[in-house]
Amino acid sequence: MLESNPYAKAEAARALDDKLPVEAGAILIASEGIPGRPLRPELVPPNKVKPRDPRTPSGRAALIHSLCHIEFNAINLALDILWRFPGMPDAFYRDWAQVAREEGLHFQLLSNHLQGLGHAYGDMPAHDGLWEMAQRTSEDLLARLALVPRTLEARGLDASPMVREKLAGAGDHAAAAIIDIILRDEIGHVATGNRWYRHLCARDGLDPIAAFRELAVRYRAPRLRGPFNLPARRAAGFSDEELELLLNEDAAHPRRQVATSDGG
Repeated sequence: MLESNPYAKAEAARALDDKLPVEAGAILIASEGIPGRPLRPELVPPNKVKPRDPRTPSGRAALIHSLCHIEFNAINLALDILWRFPGMPDAFYRDWAQVAREEGLHFQLLSNHLQGLGHAYGDMPAHDGLWEMAQRTSEDLLARLALVPRTLEARGLDASPMVREKLAGAGDHAAAAIIDIILRDEIGHVATGNRWYRHLCARDGLDPIAAFRELAVRYRAPRLRGPFNLPARRAAGFSDEELELLLNEDAAHPRRQVATSDGG
């Protein structure tokens, strides 16, 4: 968790061993420097990250860089949930170790591809929305599960088909194949979040849908916007009732249409 070199962190995450003892009752104290990060990329507000048009070499590199940053944050998120929340069944920690291993692979695939485009992770600015939600939910496991894997990471399920289409359309079929791997694994990661979220709700006598709504308001979760990848969300364990509510919420808050200079 404290490792600041992203390549070493990804390698260490991939080496996590399921056979190691879990010690689920151990209470660990947060130390300075969590999570370990490199000095670059520069972290800026989301509206300061330039648009990424993969039809140009620089735009494609910027898009791959942004995906690298998401996967680096995802390694930290999986490692953070491993140590921060004691007292869960051993299977909980083994599940998130598997997630960390796969996030490490995703980072390696993307960073290697980025290097083939003449860039390295850290060359471009990035934003920190994923980790900001982790900080808000650092003392509430139910909220962490509800709002990181089930909300922010589930948004990646929705975005993946569009990202893949853009990369394939730009002729970068190797990058499109990486997106296929990431989507396959991320369905499992969101399913892990769903499974353990429902475990906690059942244990504590909570209605999963009502609890989610309350947590989203309390922790200022972003409103999700369509289009939604409904097959992937179903595969990740969202119920038909949850998906219907998601679609209804999106329809109730349509985007404002803004006129462009060319009349489009």
